Amino acid sequence: MIQKPKGTYDTYGVESRKIRYLNELFTLLMDKYNYSQVRTPIFENSELFHRGVGESSDIVTKETYDFTDRGNRNMTLRPEGTAGVVRSYIENKMYGDATKPTKLWYNGFMYRYERPQSGRFREFNQFGVEVIGSSSAMLDAEVISIPVNFYKLLGLKGIKVNINTLGDLESRNNYRQALKDYFKPYLNQLCTDCNNRFEKNPLRILDCKIDHDKDIMKNAPKMIDYLNEESKIHYEKVKKYLEELGIEYVENPNLVRGLDYYTHTVFEVEAEVEGFGSQNVLCGGGRYDLLVEMLDGPSTPAVGFALGIERLLTALDYENIDIIEEKSLDAYIIPMSDNESEYAFKLLNHLRMNGFNSDIDYMGRKIGSNFKQADRFNSKYVIIIGEEEIKTNIITIKDNNTKEEYKIDANSIISFLDERIIDDHEKI
Repeated sequence: MIQKPKGTYDTYGVESRKIRYLNELFTLLMDKYNYSQVRTPIFENSELFHRGVGESSDIVTKETYDFTDRGNRNMTLRPEGTAGVVRSYIENKMYGDATKPTKLWYNGFMYRYERPQSGRFREFNQFGVEVIGSSSAMLDAEVISIPVNFYKLLGLKGIKVNINTLGDLESRNNYRQALKDYFKPYLNQLCTDCNNRFEKNPLRILDCKIDHDKDIMKNAPKMIDYLNEESKIHYEKVKKYLEELGIEYVENPNLVRGLDYYTHTVFEVEAEVEGFGSQNVLCGGGRYDLLVEMLDGPSTPAVGFALGIERLLTALDYENIDIIEEKSLDAYIIPMSDNESEYAFKLLNHLRMNGFNSDIDYMGRKIGSNFKQADRFNSKYVIIIGEEEIKTNIITIKDNNTKEEYKIDANSIISFLDERIIDDHEKI
């Protein structure tokens, strides 16, 4: 038997409906924030991610799915969404649009070759937001507020933001040198990855999952001490805007995120999820004012975030938060025999095209089994089609809750259901 690849999963039934609900809720939220959807290819030129995500990042060095296509071109399944969106922004000359900043959101699959674990897969689904074209600290706070409000709408509790700043390029360079000076005597006490990062990007040493509890890390220089005045002002403004929005935050000087393109604000959003322990981060992002220019576009500031849908679903399950209502049909049609199937099938299409969730017996079940099937579908009404119904054009409809039966002219069935199902909805 052929099985799915390790680190992937099938989605169907209740899980599929949950993801659909999350998509619909996030789409509605993005409309409130005045963001437009963008879609980019699942695979791109490998150079995009090597230049955009960064040669020193774990994603590029260990996790990308790379392949050579039949034209002998180096391609990579996208490991994250930002680089592709920025490439699209540049290639489609969105920077010429008068309605700046360009506010975009996306939803799609990403691919990373990492060890599968709870809520983490090699193929995974993300929501993300990118705002390109403004350096306003107000946008940093707005972007942070989106996942915070999304999680609150879903009913998660104890939502908190961890925040730090990496400063502008000048500040980062000063801090980079300070870290190199500090860590150089301790290289023999650090893991192989940290030694590799020492030359390429010493900030990434602070993000090490192996050595993070060592005193060496805890006593490392702090970015806040190397910020120039402009970077300090930006960071203070971000915090003030978060306070105006009533968003709780904690300053974490070791937060650097895992991608090389970040400048200024970086953040992670977490929630109190029983069973998650310390690994309760649900979302991360930050400002990346250098990335557009790095990818051959004009010098353009930007800020964004991404959140994993699988980890969010796991959090909702742990917290026993049910985000979907019980699925139900408006009408289930039972043809009494094969002779009535054509009439019943035409009626089914008529109901569907008039907005009613409807289905029919495709299996030739007996009447008792069909009523059980209607119960499984939680159908509000059952429509029975027999010889007499076709001959008289008078249809038998049964209320599946009260068990009351009605005889309705076939031409009046839409208005009959409209009146009653709308009434039912108004009672909810």
